[in-house]
Amino acid sequence: MARSDIAGQQSDAVRSAHRKAIALALAAAVGGFLFGFDSSVINGAVQAIEGEFELNPTITGLVVAVALLGCALGAWLGGRLADRLGRTRVMLIGAVLFFASAILSAAAFTAWDLAVWRFMGGIGIGIASVIAPAYIAEIAPARLRGRLGSLQQLAITVGIFGALLSDQILAESAGGAANELWFGWEAWRWMFLVEAVPAVAYGVLALRIPESPRFLVAKDQDDDARQVLQSVLGPEEDVDDRLREIRRTIRTDEALAEQSSLRGSALGLKPIVWVGILLSVFQQFVGINVIFYYSTTLWQAVGFDESQSFLVSTITSVTNVAVTFIAIALVDKVGRRPILLVGSAGMTISLGIMALAFTQASGSGEDISLGGAWGTTALVAANAFVVFFGASWGPLVWVLLGEMFPNRIRAAALGVAAMAQWLANFTITLTFPPLLAAFGASIPYLMYAIFAALSFFFVLAKVRETKDVELEDMGEDAHARRSA
Repeated sequence: MARSDIAGQQSDAVRSAHRKAIALALAAAVGGFLFGFDSSVINGAVQAIEGEFELNPTITGLVVAVALLGCALGAWLGGRLADRLGRTRVMLIGAVLFFASAILSAAAFTAWDLAVWRFMGGIGIGIASVIAPAYIAEIAPARLRGRLGSLQQLAITVGIFGALLSDQILAESAGGAANELWFGWEAWRWMFLVEAVPAVAYGVLALRIPESPRFLVAKDQDDDARQVLQSVLGPEEDVDDRLREIRRTIRTDEALAEQSSLRGSALGLKPIVWVGILLSVFQQFVGINVIFYYSTTLWQAVGFDESQSFLVSTITSVTNVAVTFIAIALVDKVGRRPILLVGSAGMTISLGIMALAFTQASGSGEDISLGGAWGTTALVAANAFVVFFGASWGPLVWVLLGEMFPNRIRAAALGVAAMAQWLANFTITLTFPPLLAAFGASIPYLMYAIFAALSFFFVLAKVRETKDVELEDMGEDAHARRSA
């Protein structure tokens, strides 16, 4: 056979293997879609729920925010369960929780049981936030890992957009979210029920995709791990050599018990775990969810009518989806650190401009207005912030969390970092309204700008580049070996 024919066959085999890896990453990323959908679907139902159950603002806020506490618990549990049961089994558990939450939230008869079902859905979100990046990192070839890891954030943004769109369609079909739609159920109940469809799809995919090769090796199922690796790596890489390297790192971690634990000398945790936690906290403390959860205040302040808020929110959501493709295109070419640094700088400037603009606002609390050039400036800066976040910190934090930890602690460490992320999200969500009421919009946006600036120096000092590094060479122990 001619040498060119052999090269062509190998090239075809490599492309086939990479398509397999992409397909598996997309299947895992359905959890990210549910993550985005479930966290946003309640936005279109809040006013109808408040009227249905005659709630005061405090209880309404609890019903909305309680899912974030469920997310924190789910992230913590997900990492530990993944090491015991496997990645795909925990995906299935998440799918069941999403499905049950969708059905029971739709059928809620009081605010209190709705809060319980939302908390249950939050646990599912937390599980998905851990399992998807871990699984994608563990099945992806090194040269594709950044792009495939970014699919998690892309799926989240598409899920947010899907929730906004379905809420709007259902509300318009019924003439309002509080009005009856089909079978005597109000539109807001159908908003929750829609989630059952992707939850079933996620469960079916979890039953069909193979287990992570690194989990299989840890459970002495080397033959199964070999089959998975052969299917996603292709002939250009030595599968047996990769298996030996995975086995070696696992044995090293088992021989050194402290390497299998998250515990360390730095405030009780390993330094690498603290890096993951701080990445997660900075991702939320720049205030991205203020833009998505409380954007109506900003849009009305610059002159938009309340009825136009959905359109503006949808435009922001679409922008968030679109700019994620920038990260997907660049992450494996440019690297993680440079993109994060550019994102931090861009967010600092845009948030600083927003803070400056709102010093010119009139009124107080949510009843503020910002006219003329300052209104336009704030609107442009807000969308610039979404662009910088969506092209950098949004997707790349998930990429790094999926790949930066040593094999033995990856799922557990990712769970702790994701839990910190949800607690930070809860903190920002809860503190923005009182900060807005007490100081106006300028001070909160200035705080977020400061955190964005701090994130730049944090990345510069503490975050290592992981581009083209195999997962077996991640973590402090591997770093020490490479330096020796």
